[in-house]
Amino acid sequence: MKKLLFALCLAMLAPLALAQNCPDKNLLYWQAFPPGGESDLSARHQQMVLKKKCPAIETIVQYKAGAGGGLMWGQMNQLPGDGLNIVGVNLPHIVFQPLEGQVQYKTADVTPVFWFHFTPDILVVPEQSAIRTFADFIKAAKATPGALNLGGSGLNSANHAAHERMNAAFAVKTNYIPYKGTGDMASAVLGAQIDGAMTYSAFAINNKARVRGLAIAMEKRHPLLPDVPTFKELGVDWVDGAYRGIGVPKSATPEARKRLSELWAALNNDPEMKELAAKSGFELVNVGQDQMDAFMKEKVRLYTEGAQRLGLGKK
Repeated sequence: MKKLLFALCLAMLAPLALAQNCPDKNLLYWQAFPPGGESDLSARHQQMVLKKKCPAIETIVQYKAGAGGGLMWGQMNQLPGDGLNIVGVNLPHIVFQPLEGQVQYKTADVTPVFWFHFTPDILVVPEQSAIRTFADFIKAAKATPGALNLGGSGLNSANHAAHERMNAAFAVKTNYIPYKGTGDMASAVLGAQIDGAMTYSAFAINNKARVRGLAIAMEKRHPLLPDVPTFKELGVDWVDGAYRGIGVPKSATPEARKRLSELWAALNNDPEMKELAAKSGFELVNVGQDQMDAFMKEKVRLYTEGAQRLGLGKK
């Protein structure tokens, strides 16, 4: 009986604890990519679940796209550090772009407070494509080097790096066509204006009837894409993709960072969020303030090495 009463007390206190983390004013949630891509979709999921948890406030999604996300990230420290302005941030973008030297920020200028999910790399072609399998793709790529055009989200992004990695791993030459975001890329792929895309699992899952996945960068096949082999099955040890999180201006206080980190952790642990993520192909992760320094140190090391191998940043 005592255990039951204790459990009931915890259940009653949980909403109160969350309410203490709710902002007292509306949140401005800045997106570095245009509407329609994975970042926008995840923000809309969070907006919906946050409204349920913090009904007194609104989460207002704003867009400032450009330079593959670099425009927003270069300006995020100009926002008020009031804990009410948050910015969607992405890895490996915030490591690769400064190494290339074409953006107005350094990796250290970006202050992430929580990483909430990961989307694996996947190679797709339009459903009407004559390329039916990865073997077909490699055959076509080798038959006419440089003839295949593959879209992706941004320059010096996860998609760009994955494209270069695939070319090197399978000794082929294909062209990378950068778009402002996945939403912009979608019409080109779905309309077969380009030969395919190096994109994310979420795009393939949300367009299953219109694109065909050829290979995915996961340990095991995705349950929603059971016919798509992993790169590991194809002989390459490749498990990677893009991480998405939220960041704040450097002027935000440690207390504001901690409060937002805990709030986003609560969103990630919500059953509705877990269901939405699974349906969309997002693999949830929970990297908060306590793990942030170690996580970022390791990711910066890995992606800096990767950029050097891929030739990013070399003039």
